[in-house]
Amino acid sequence: MPLSQRVTFQAVLEKGSRLQIPKLFRWQFKMETDQVLNVTVNVFGYWVNKEHFLAKMDKQARIFVPKLALSMLAKGHESSLDGSVFEVTLEPA
Repeated sequence: MPLSQRVTFQAVLEKGSRLQIPKLFRWQFKMETDQVLNVTVNVFGYWVNKEHFLAKMDKQARIFVPKLALSMLAKGHESSLDGSVFEVTLEPA
């Protein structure tokens, strides 16, 4: 049974603009790598900017954040977002 409801979690932006999906959610919903997800991200603590995009989870359970979404989120920040904490919402597409 793939993801069937909305889940929200916090994750650190890793090298290569990727976010790790927690193991608990992957096990609970038996998430599959071929499922298309509607992803909403914003920098934790900043509620002004939110970015939405479609993504698939890779085999290491990570989601790639597009460069355009990162550049839109980085508008209000003076430094790069690498290592920043993101609030991530996943929904079935």
